[in-house]
Amino acid sequence: MPSPAPARPSSGPGPRRLARLAAAGAAVAVALPLLQAGPAAVADAHAGDGALQAAFAAAAVEHRVPEEVLLGVAYLHSRWDGHRGAPSVTGGYGPMHLTDVRTALAAERGDNHHLHGDEDPRGDAGRPLDPADAPEPAAPAAPPPDAERGRTVERAAQLTGLHPHELRSGNAANVQGGAALLAAYQRELGLPAGEDPGDWYAAVARYGGSDSRPAAEAFAGEVYTVIAEGARRTTDDGQQVALAATATRPRTEQATLLDLPATTPAATGATDATATPDEAPPGGGDRTECPATLSCAWVAAAYQEYERADGSTTYGNHDKADRPDSQRVRHIVVHDMEGYFDPSVSLVQDPTWASWQYSLRASDGHVAQHVPARDVAWHAGNWYVNATSIGLEHEGFLREPGTWYTEAMYRASARLVRYLAERHDIPLDRHHVIGHDNVPGVGPDTVPGMHTDPGPYWDWAHYLTLLGAPVTADGAPDSPLVTIDPAYDSHRPGYTGCDPADTAADCAPHGSSAVRLHTEPAADAPLVPDPGTHPGREESGTSIHDIGARASTGQQFARAGREGEWSAIWFNGRLAWFHDPVERPTAVPGSGWIATPKEGVDRVPVYGVAYPAPSDYPEGVAVRPAEPLPYRFTAGQSYAVGRQGEAFAGEYYAATTFDPADHRVVRGQLYHQIQLGHRIAYVRASDVDVRPAG
Repeated sequence: MPSPAPARPSSGPGPRRLARLAAAGAAVAVALPLLQAGPAAVADAHAGDGALQAAFAAAAVEHRVPEEVLLGVAYLHSRWDGHRGAPSVTGGYGPMHLTDVRTALAAERGDNHHLHGDEDPRGDAGRPLDPADAPEPAAPAAPPPDAERGRTVERAAQLTGLHPHELRSGNAANVQGGAALLAAYQRELGLPAGEDPGDWYAAVARYGGSDSRPAAEAFAGEVYTVIAEGARRTTDDGQQVALAATATRPRTEQATLLDLPATTPAATGATDATATPDEAPPGGGDRTECPATLSCAWVAAAYQEYERADGSTTYGNHDKADRPDSQRVRHIVVHDMEGYFDPSVSLVQDPTWASWQYSLRASDGHVAQHVPARDVAWHAGNWYVNATSIGLEHEGFLREPGTWYTEAMYRASARLVRYLAERHDIPLDRHHVIGHDNVPGVGPDTVPGMHTDPGPYWDWAHYLTLLGAPVTADGAPDSPLVTIDPAYDSHRPGYTGCDPADTAADCAPHGSSAVRLHTEPAADAPLVPDPGTHPGREESGTSIHDIGARASTGQQFARAGREGEWSAIWFNGRLAWFHDPVERPTAVPGSGWIATPKEGVDRVPVYGVAYPAPSDYPEGVAVRPAEPLPYRFTAGQSYAVGRQGEAFAGEYYAATTFDPADHRVVRGQLYHQIQLGHRIAYVRASDVDVRPAG
């Protein structure tokens, strides 16, 4: 291992620090009165332009931490948002993500979403999972409240003299606490408070709260990427904050100073963190399918036979396959756990229920892989999608907008998705990188029970930008396609039912990636109905879980009209209107392909699966009929088509036994994938004409 960099004697403030001391006078004048005024003033000090930038500058000078380091660490945790004092999923508060897990856990939350509702994660009508086999929900379990990474608010209070409430609720105080914590880490590691951001590598790595050196190094590496590239944004309370791109060489050799294991330990409660010979990842040993820049550990999902309560034998919790040789991987499905990392990782090791390929931790972006990409995990509630997708579970809660998804997790997820997309030739667009809430039901009976994560508070615009595929106006002004693109931070339609026990509760104001769809071009017009999700109901609702009248960032739809500040699209078989003023547009002209009914076809059946025709199934393989969904795609309507208008063969992966030698892929009639509503759907190629937009 490389030796740690020797500590350099301090020789007083250098030119960079002297310049900062001179420039920070005004910043201190802005920030310190907020800290002296008490918690109420700190919590309410959001209005002044530059106040948060000044707070970073003042804290950097007072605690002798390079401002770039302070801004970079904060950006990776929160993108400088304060979230109005609400905690992250791992109990972190404010721009610096100071942790107080005991306080955060006082608000009880649920368990993994695979244990909720009516959705069968396997999604094969011919072999449904029995809800009686589902494991008992685990008690919520964030990082232990007594662990160092779970109580940095307490440490920051000791270092600064500020009250814990101030550190949790006031952005300026929170920045002071984070700076004091970084400075303390630097001292404890035996390193000088140098001006060069690169000299703070070990302190930055420790700040992430990781439980292993690889995870800490990955967190620090991402922080230094932000420092090198720079960043600028408007925060959730309207503050303008900027980090200028700064060239520095992080002293990565300092990682040896961290008192952390060299390998990632198993998640709490995990029964087996090493691969058995049968479950070994491709290449053998513990080699995961992750980019080298990520902290990624192998924690095997259970693949075994077991005896059910009635004495019969079955198996779980995924199926062996040989993708991409056997089937093309067409989708990456983004989930949130509706729970915490450790219990979710434990759940995937239970053979009786669900599985997915990857779990991502919120605090530092650490990744656990459970199922090889070649195999079929049971995660999306739709067997066709499962057989042609890779599933990523993210630590978080869709129904609590304040319980935020961290930037560390967004960036780790984007790195992983880019890697998987390149390996499997998956386009980086919303036709192929989809949410669990975009997965259709297998048939009409399953539509109401389909899950709705990651929800409207997943920032798709930011995520697509990290993927290198930002939403752009790439179509002509009169293009027949539009791409949904509201300004996430300022677009706040509001939802009810954030607390499932209180259906009348309103969420606090919060940005959203989705627009609402109405039956007429007016805000007081009813929301469009969803005959699949709500059979017989006249309109959709505003619940956080109701996707019936919701179009999301990056999704493409066929333009159907324009009236005043409102645009119309074809959505779930009807005209749907959304507010789209010229001065604040919520959609942009798009390019792509469009499907319309063939001449003479009055109604195109739409399906939740792209299965072969019954006549395509060979002897010995049970036919899986495809039942049309209850949506009307009729003459005069149009829908966006994915992957350059490609038609593809319908497929059914016949995997009903423990022995993969018995598995077969059945192929048949051609399909197109369309963006029918909030969820995707499939239409037979023989029923539609497909043409380029424009």
